[in-house]
Amino acid sequence: MSKLVKKETIIEQFEDGQSFMVGGFMEVGAPENLLDLVIESDVKDLTLITNDTGFPEKKLGSLIVNKLISGVIASHVGTNPETGKQMNQGEIDVELIPQGTLAERIRSKGAGLGGILTPTGVGTVVEENKKKISLDGEEYLLEKPLGADIALLKAWKADETGNLIYRYAARNFNPLMAMAADLVIVEAEEILPVGKLDPNKIMTPGIFVDQIISFSNN
Repeated sequence: MSKLVKKETIIEQFEDGQSFMVGGFMEVGAPENLLDLVIESDVKDLTLITNDTGFPEKKLGSLIVNKLISGVIASHVGTNPETGKQMNQGEIDVELIPQGTLAERIRSKGAGLGGILTPTGVGTVVEENKKKISLDGEEYLLEKPLGADIALLKAWKADETGNLIYRYAARNFNPLMAMAADLVIVEAEEILPVGKLDPNKIMTPGIFVDQIISFSNN
């Protein structure tokens, strides 16, 4: 069954107050055209879950600049001064999570786990309001799974049922996020008929993908 949709269908699903996972690393592998649809939809009060908040002049960063975001969960925000500015002014809540912990919390959600144990952050502000567990003489933080209402992802190639291939470093957080959201929407550079992708190169199986769009056809 084809999972191809038009941009109008995607926009209709966006609502105020939703949580969005967005793939990419410093905007490499970010779904730029899908982010344009978020801005076009005029939704607000969103929670953004991503590795970083990009750059103010680029697509991911523009969500912050346009003040659509009320909360950020990320590993760093330093490349986008607007994020820090809004945080200091009390306009946006920012939760900084060590990058490996962020990845594993997302992975835990997709794998159906109750969380992970990590020594990262023990004895620092990261451990505030978190459960500590002693195991074999070492202390660990229990980090709970992290999911979202919607994941917006970018793939290099896809087939019509949602099997995905990512290109080089653009793979980054995209495969993890594909498993950790209630609704997974993918922007693909090229969409092929079923059977045209080499199954040995598929990185995200179509079972995790709900909708696909190619902006060359929209």
